[in-house]
Amino acid sequence: MLSGQVIAITSGKGGVGKSTVSVNLALSLARLGKSVALIDLDIYGFSIPKLLNISYKPKTFNGKIIPVESHGVKVMSMGFLLGGNDPVVWRGPMLGKMVEHFTKDVIWGELDYVILDLPPGTGDVALDMHQMIPQSKEIIVTTPHPAATFVAERAGTMAIKSNHEVLGVVENMSYFTPPNSTEKYSIFGEGGGDKLAEALNSEVLAKLPIEPPSSNDTPAIYDEHSLLFEHYMELAKKLL
Repeated sequence: MLSGQVIAITSGKGGVGKSTVSVNLALSLARLGKSVALIDLDIYGFSIPKLLNISYKPKTFNGKIIPVESHGVKVMSMGFLLGGNDPVVWRGPMLGKMVEHFTKDVIWGELDYVILDLPPGTGDVALDMHQMIPQSKEIIVTTPHPAATFVAERAGTMAIKSNHEVLGVVENMSYFTPPNSTEKYSIFGEGGGDKLAEALNSEVLAKLPIEPPSSNDTPAIYDEHSLLFEHYMELAKKLL
């Protein structure tokens, strides 16, 4: 069973960087000395193993799964249970069983924080998560683009209607600053995160810039010399 504060990272649509936010928030909390689990609940579109460059499988003990550990974070994903890049071809009821499997059949130990990387939208996994983990709180990820925030509002509204607290909004890909420059270019528009936070009666927790990954091996992890490293550390500190 899960212990600690459960924070679900969700979005209205794919491609807004939800999984990247999940990974870096988990790593930042671990850097602050917290015991952290990262659960990839994006069953169809799992990406956490690739983002963390994890190629090995979890082990089992007495019929329970021992989560993989990477960068000081305990990790579970559907990707660990498949061969290569095989697709998941399931109907809805099977998704709920996997949510239960990851929460009840994994030896997590004592945790301070659990980060859930949810699939985008308001489908079966989000609904099952709300029912099985009623103590969870949510962060909504969007880009500044009006289409992204328009769809993300539905995910936030679903959380509120199911009595889950929305901790706030993370506006990803907010702007781009070229090397050796201080100019900010709003490639995807401006103000989307603020409008979404207002609609959900919440706040903008972070506005994250666009920055190339520090490494091709771990494309979602930003080292301590990067701008995004500092942004994610500040986000983690806000949650503390």
